[in-house]
Amino acid sequence: MKRALITGITGQDGSYLAELLLEKGYEVHGIVRRVAIEDPEHRLWRLLAFKDRLRLHAASLESFPSIFRVFQDVKPQECYHLAAQSFVAYSFEDEFSTLNTNINGTHYVLAALKDATPDCRFYFAASSEMFGKVAEVPQTEQTRFHPRSAYGISKVAGFDLTRNYREAYGIKATSGILYNHESPRRGFEFVTRKITSHVAKIKLGLAKEVHLGNLDARRDWGHAREYVRAMWMMLQQDEPDDYVVATGEQHTVREFAEAAFSYAGLDYRNHVVLDPQLLRPAEVELLLGDATKAKNKLGWSCRVKFKELAEEMVEADLQLLKTPRYR
Repeated sequence: MKRALITGITGQDGSYLAELLLEKGYEVHGIVRRVAIEDPEHRLWRLLAFKDRLRLHAASLESFPSIFRVFQDVKPQECYHLAAQSFVAYSFEDEFSTLNTNINGTHYVLAALKDATPDCRFYFAASSEMFGKVAEVPQTEQTRFHPRSAYGISKVAGFDLTRNYREAYGIKATSGILYNHESPRRGFEFVTRKITSHVAKIKLGLAKEVHLGNLDARRDWGHAREYVRAMWMMLQQDEPDDYVVATGEQHTVREFAEAAFSYAGLDYRNHVVLDPQLLRPAEVELLLGDATKAKNKLGWSCRVKFKELAEEMVEADLQLLKTPRYR
């Protein structure tokens, strides 16, 4: 039985990946903060349906000794490093913690892996935000980086650290440059979930409007469940490499809002309020990925379409608000 270790297992991607690995017969371990173990109902809500099949370890990405101890105890054959401060807007408010957590955390995980389990295959969750002010459209693995936020900068540093450990120490380290991927498990602070959760509230008479920033920002949106499958496929390859994971389609925030409100029988123009305070200091206007390499080398493809994604998220939020907890 293969053993896998996931950092960020409590997040959207971590939970979907844990499910996938369990289905494939893995022994799945996860690194979580101690407070999450003490308050599982709120902090482990994405994992509750299968938590009893997981092995969770209390550690912090800010502490190398705690990370190293987990690697020594678990001795994983695959490590998926997904944990990060990943909310771009927050990275403008607190650049220091974003850079420290994301860069040092990645360095600690790589260093612990190298010393404790050097044969372990490593996956780093890179991001399309690394491209930022894009040099070309669409972006490929060869497109130069021009990040426009502390988050994007931290991911470029993590990408370079991963490549360096691969080249300098022979670690089987791979980076997945994932474009925006959403689901009903997305955090409420992200624009897609902010939209769908407010659509549900408005439909049920619990709210009247939602405040949004740049409606014309264009993104390449896919489903998180399909993107974690790409992560797993990367680590099954004999040679480590870097891959763009994207749908190859772009849509505006306005189009997402229109699709989400339309599913609920509403017109977004009657409920969306433009809020200048929600604009980024340095906007990333357009992200569009070319996943040809992932399709050709991994055999990966995406099946869930943009409109289906928005509708699935709205339906999930409608059902969530109808549960006794929210009545």
